Amino acid sequence: MQRRMLTKEEEATASEDIQVRREDQEKINRFSSLHQKETGLEELLKSKMKEKEDLEEISMELELVDEEENVPYKIGDAFMSLPQPQVLEMLSASTEDIDNEVNSLKEKLESIQEEMEELKKVLYGRFGKSINLET
Repeated sequence: MQRRMLTKEEEATASEDIQVRREDQEKINRFSSLHQKETGLEELLKSKMKEKEDLEEISMELELVDEEENVPYKIGDAFMSLPQPQVLEMLSASTEDIDNEVNSLKEKLESIQEEMEELKKVLYGRFGKSINLET
């Protein structure tokens, strides 16, 4: 029987053929799930930031309106004419609510990103260059 020498390329491939254990697959699945959540939260955060920006812009415009004037304000599906100071207060409350939502979303996003970084360290440590977790 004749023994054949492995080329360097074949040796590298053989050393990269690491057995994927169940726990590894669970970590890969968890990373994928977290990545999907991260993407969804980033989109939601972007829309909330835009909504906040719009409310702040409207508030600045309403500052120019006479305090005696009634301003249409949307509540649910209906518009109601309310005094300018009351509308400004309601806009301020809405902006504050969105600020709280934005902060909560940022905390969730940060937590997800931290967990993803930990999973990356573990999985890259185990699989090296044979796995790609870049998002």
